[in-house]
Amino acid sequence: MEKLYGEEAVENAELERFENRTQVRRYTIEFTCPEFTCLCPRSGFPDFATLYIQYVPDKYCVELKSLKLYINKFRNSKIFHEDVTNLILEDLVQLLDPWEIEVKGDFNVRGNIKTVITSRHNK
Repeated sequence: MEKLYGEEAVENAELERFENRTQVRRYTIEFTCPEFTCLCPRSGFPDFATLYIQYVPDKYCVELKSLKLYINKFRNSKIFHEDVTNLILEDLVQLLDPWEIEVKGDFNVRGNIKTVITSRHNK
């Protein structure tokens, strides 16, 4: 069966950046991704979360469509909450080299346990 164009776009997604055109001051960029999903590596059941990404750019900013597609790549990935939060942080640090960045994964309750993972990086 042929893949749909959205499936291909997600499968081939790569984070992209563009030059920060306001380098005369530090400012904060915030994103909320309320439909994040990945799979539990032990059960295969889906995990749902809201991701919060906040960063202070230096020379680069992340391009939003590439971020959307990148985030959606995880929907079929078997990965622990801690690992996915830190992987997203690391990929954004490598791409942007921001002054500071924080990624928070606020995962839905599963098995009567609520998990929130916060990972930070500062230059």
